[in-house]
Amino acid sequence: MTTPQNLDERFREAVSALRTPEHRRAPGDPVRDGSALTGARALELFDAQLTSRHLDLAARWLRSFNEGFHTVGSAGHEGNAAVAAALRDDDPALPHDRAAAFYCVRAARSSPENRAQRLEDAARDILRGVVASVRDPISGGRDKVFGNAALHLVPVVSTPAGHLPRAVGLAYGLSRSPDPRWPADAIVAATFGDDGADQPGAVAALHAAGWHDRAGQPIPLLLVCEDDVCEDDAPGGPAEDGWVAAVLRGRPGVRYSAADGCDLAATFDAAAEAAQYVRRERRPAVLHLGTVRLLGDPGDPEPGAGLDRDPLAGTARLLVEAGLLGPDDVITRYDEVGWQVRKAAEEVLGEPKLATVGEIVAALAPRRPLRVAHAIADAAGRATGPAAANRSRVFGGRLPEQAGPMTLAQTLNATLTDALAARPQLRVFGPGATRGGRHGVTAGLHERGGDRVFDTPPDATSVLGLALGAGLAGLLPVPELPGLAALHSGEDQLRMEAATMSFLSSGAYRNPLVLRVPALADPFGLGGPLANDNSLAVLRDVPGLVVAVPARAQDAAPMLRTCLAAAEVDGSVCVFLEPAALYQTRDLYQQGDNEWLAVYPGPDRWAGEHAPIGRARIYTLGTGQDLTIVTYGGGVRMSLRVAARLAADGYGTRVVDLRWLSPLPVADLVRESLATGRVLIVDETRRSGGVGEGVLAALVDGAFVGSARRVAAADAPVPLGPAAQHVLVGEDAITQGAQALLAR
Repeated sequence: MTTPQNLDERFREAVSALRTPEHRRAPGDPVRDGSALTGARALELFDAQLTSRHLDLAARWLRSFNEGFHTVGSAGHEGNAAVAAALRDDDPALPHDRAAAFYCVRAARSSPENRAQRLEDAARDILRGVVASVRDPISGGRDKVFGNAALHLVPVVSTPAGHLPRAVGLAYGLSRSPDPRWPADAIVAATFGDDGADQPGAVAALHAAGWHDRAGQPIPLLLVCEDDVCEDDAPGGPAEDGWVAAVLRGRPGVRYSAADGCDLAATFDAAAEAAQYVRRERRPAVLHLGTVRLLGDPGDPEPGAGLDRDPLAGTARLLVEAGLLGPDDVITRYDEVGWQVRKAAEEVLGEPKLATVGEIVAALAPRRPLRVAHAIADAAGRATGPAAANRSRVFGGRLPEQAGPMTLAQTLNATLTDALAARPQLRVFGPGATRGGRHGVTAGLHERGGDRVFDTPPDATSVLGLALGAGLAGLLPVPELPGLAALHSGEDQLRMEAATMSFLSSGAYRNPLVLRVPALADPFGLGGPLANDNSLAVLRDVPGLVVAVPARAQDAAPMLRTCLAAAEVDGSVCVFLEPAALYQTRDLYQQGDNEWLAVYPGPDRWAGEHAPIGRARIYTLGTGQDLTIVTYGGGVRMSLRVAARLAADGYGTRVVDLRWLSPLPVADLVRESLATGRVLIVDETRRSGGVGEGVLAALVDGAFVGSARRVAAADAPVPLGPAAQHVLVGEDAITQGAQALLAR
């Protein structure tokens, strides 16, 4: 079993056995014949590797007396220092959790004239993450990540390889949106471990990168897989016939290369060549490095394999054989760095930790409603000012406000068209987006928006990853998924990637997003659990997420504009759920009344009809004194129909359309519930894990005293055909629930 002490002793033994050659190389010469790595640069990288190794040892020392809270180490992966050296300092990178040496190289190169001090500062900053100090420069004590906006490092905390789809999106965005943070020829690099090679993130990213390359869309992306090779694998690098190599090799549109990640010179040469290819060709590549894990994760048995391939000992051998250092010099350097790192560890011990919930969530999802309202007003001003002619041209000379009453689908189409005309950074995409999407909502947008409206691979992980990376690059992505069932397969991208970015970077990075999803169930549609998924539980507990559900055309345009403005102003991550059953609905109370339609609001009405996040719409029928119905989506139309019949019987009803499921409009629903003392919750989702549970909890927390009843879908998938009506909420169930409450 390998312990920190074993690792230290084995390194010292390996170095002591080295012998200085008779012929020495000059610092400016290649450290090895045929390599582009000079001796001087190898010495610099060795210092970063030494710092990385001692950070692992310090983290375990801190953990030994319960002052360190993160011990996932980089021992055995110090070769990624050479990857960092092969990149430019202004290439955005997403380093995984074994990238301490990569981080140290970036930090040291940010101030070449003061490298030693920068390495010491880098060690201190990493250790601040280990002890959860509020002075951690990237996460502020929320987690330990290798991120730093000043160093162009994007923090990563997700399932293995879950950040790779975002890397694809960032590379896509850099090719299409000039961003002052990064030059036009920048490339994106992302590292990941072999444990992620089979995970959905890696599979989706490799597929999407090749897909975009095949479509002629530049993706300047370098993926680096650090593969912990077993002892019986081919020595000197990743096993050429191993499973990971088979997964990575031959991916259409993605160039493959490999090297021994424990050999500093070989890694540098391979990484430099791969980076040069990506920068020159603007095409994706994957570099497969053979590494070794020398210290395990918390709770794992410490692996004993691989000590003979210690990259730190390998670099020491390289430097000694080149005559650049003697064995004693190596040990002296090793001990000096160790002393500096231990000193930094002792310094961060007493630093303050996050002490309140307010401090913890401050960077999670900033809300500036006044700025959002001003952004909508500004957009309206631009649409009626000099840009009015362009708006008319985009709409083909017939403005939507002149087209008469519209359905929900038509209103969404017009709103997206207005957004494309007003926001050059906007991108609308998804499977079949150029052909209108599954329900035709984006029909005609490709002709109006050109290449800003485009198709993507069909899987949700690729779509969401593309959106998150594009948002990071300064674009405003508005992707569409075909339905809720598709969202579930890519949910990790929302939960672990989108919702955590601002949280983990203290607001230094954000990923604005408005995800459109045809949602909820249609009892008279095609049916079946795939087309009619009615579960929103996957969204309700994601911190910071905005979840919007417009029930009708009248609300669709203002709510979508609010989401777009919130994404633009605050970097909000919004999920815009569109009730698919209501896309083409025209009537409310009787056939031909057209009361579910609405005239599209022109720019002069945008500010006045603004729908702030977390505010409900209230309908009053009759006196409004007898019953409050709290609902959303398709439940609004059904509840209004039931309320009209109750009004004819002399009962007054308030129908509360929540509109926003996260954050819930708690103040509105509590106020309207207290006004009648009787509350019927009409929930399209399932009884267990549904929205109604959150509404009930809000009423309890709001000190509601009265009668409450819930009507919800059954705890079952939605079956095919007429049987769906027995599972989903219908008007009969709403009527029975209302009558039961009114009888009390």
